[in-house]
Amino acid sequence: MTTDNRSTLFSPLTLPTPDGTGLALRNRTILSPMCQYAVNRQDGVATDWHLQHYGAIAAGGFGLLTVESTGVSPVGRISPRDLGIYSDEQETAHWHLVSFIHSQGAAAAIQLNHAGGRASGKPWLPGVQGGSASIEDGGWQAVGMTDQSIAKGYRPTMKLDKAGIKQIISDFTAAAHRADDAGYDAIQIHAAHGYLLHQSLSPLVNTRTDEYGGSFENRSRLIYEVVDAVREAWPNSKPLGIRISATDWVEGGLAIETTAPLMRDLVKHHGINWVDVSSGGLVNTPLQPSGPGFHAILGAQMKQALADTDAVVSVVGGISSPEQAETMLRTHQVDAVSIGRAAMRNPHWSAMAAARLGVPREDNPAAPQYWRAEW
Repeated sequence: MTTDNRSTLFSPLTLPTPDGTGLALRNRTILSPMCQYAVNRQDGVATDWHLQHYGAIAAGGFGLLTVESTGVSPVGRISPRDLGIYSDEQETAHWHLVSFIHSQGAAAAIQLNHAGGRASGKPWLPGVQGGSASIEDGGWQAVGMTDQSIAKGYRPTMKLDKAGIKQIISDFTAAAHRADDAGYDAIQIHAAHGYLLHQSLSPLVNTRTDEYGGSFENRSRLIYEVVDAVREAWPNSKPLGIRISATDWVEGGLAIETTAPLMRDLVKHHGINWVDVSSGGLVNTPLQPSGPGFHAILGAQMKQALADTDAVVSVVGGISSPEQAETMLRTHQVDAVSIGRAAMRNPHWSAMAAARLGVPREDNPAAPQYWRAEW
């Protein structure tokens, strides 16, 4: 399949903002946040690895780069080798990263996360088995909605009391201020893949009996409180996004029939402007599909639920073919695509895709230094 310069994938996209200005993106390719586990000093500060990793992808033509899961507190990091945004040194490193991304014509988002019971994990690197990192290896006591072990190999968490929950909300607020000071254009709140906000929302693990557990209204309370706190701290001239696991793929767990109305309410009444659709991550299940674009149907259902809003819906999951991405957009399944593993394999995926889809060479989003590559 080839197209001409009317490629939908390489048409501009504006992420809406509460003040109406919007964030203009040069195209609809979004880098999905993918943990690099590259913080060797375990201090949460971005390194040269992050600069070259994100710098190459920005030079490769993406419209928006979503920087990987970034802990809002030391105990909120997925692993000891993850990024954070809770110190001045971290903020300065993020500023340097954002500055280079901007210099390449791309926009920069940051994914803010608290991993809850899946914090203090071992880095997902070759030869490393999963589970909790030992204290000797930089691990810590994880906190979560309950005192259970959240996954195989993980230590039991320490159940958060109400003061602890309020502190986490405060940590998200402080992180949003630092993200603004670092120059980020957008925030994506992580409410997927088995981390704290997903743990709170899903009945599979949230067995609390107070106002943060039981009914769907109570289980969604923490998401509302975090979104409201971040939106208040985040400028109205900048979009606020959220990544959601639309379904747990388990009977009795979350399903698109419950998560789509939640996202609709967050968009219409709580200042969310961008919904990035994923799934699973909380419990292992043979029901979860895989393969090229396996979340496309969930993205389409979410877009339908938000049809009368101006929110942008993107989807992640096995998208590697430019033609596939173009088709998903031309058939109005979603507004943008989040590319993860394919971008790690080829940081210039966006430039390659533009060439494959017939975008004229002069309009290819690759850095001018690469014009001889004949994109």
